[in-house]
Amino acid sequence: MQPAIRTNLADSAADSLRAEIVSGRWAVAERIPNEAALSDMLSVSRGTVREAVRVLVSQGLLDTRQGSGTYVRSAVDPSAALDRVKRAGLRDQWEARAALDVEAARLAALRHTPADLARMRKLLVERGTVADGGHEAFISRDIAFHKSVVEASGNRAMIELYDFFTGAIAETIKATLAGELPEPDAPAHAAIVDAVASGDPDRAAAAVRAFMAPVLFELERLLAQ
Repeated sequence: MQPAIRTNLADSAADSLRAEIVSGRWAVAERIPNEAALSDMLSVSRGTVREAVRVLVSQGLLDTRQGSGTYVRSAVDPSAALDRVKRAGLRDQWEARAALDVEAARLAALRHTPADLARMRKLLVERGTVADGGHEAFISRDIAFHKSVVEASGNRAMIELYDFFTGAIAETIKATLAGELPEPDAPAHAAIVDAVASGDPDRAAAAVRAFMAPVLFELERLLAQ
């Protein structure tokens, strides 16, 4: 294991530990060396090791057990996967987002609660326009609205995936706001809520496909040029 040498020692230590986990040095469910041993291996303080471990716990790679130690939870590095998603083409990102949103809406139509619908309608109103606080604020509100549909699906894995894809999804929204792609209007967003409220999964899926269609069409046109 290489000593941590970058300015931000906690990040450097986390990177070193992540590399060891992904390489298979410690197997899934295996306990990693204790704090003192890792401190010696990385040539950093025990406090830096604790912070690095916290980072990897938050990323799902490690699991700390009170009185037992720290164990490898997963050898799959989610940050690397997200980086690859971000490097994918804009069309690929939109297609992936569409697939997730369509299935989420379909399930939401079957499983939503009155509270879910109330939240969707509230966030739809709060979404507003770009003029309300600028691009960054609008993107946050737009993501919150779409996430509320995913949450109404009741599918925990899809909710986690949506969180995972949030960064890439934000980039796709920025592309529409930059004028490169058509931005779905307020009625298109409202149609998704109405379709979910109808309880008809096919109608909900169709509403999201219609929502995504203009953007996907424009991306295909641009790629064909």
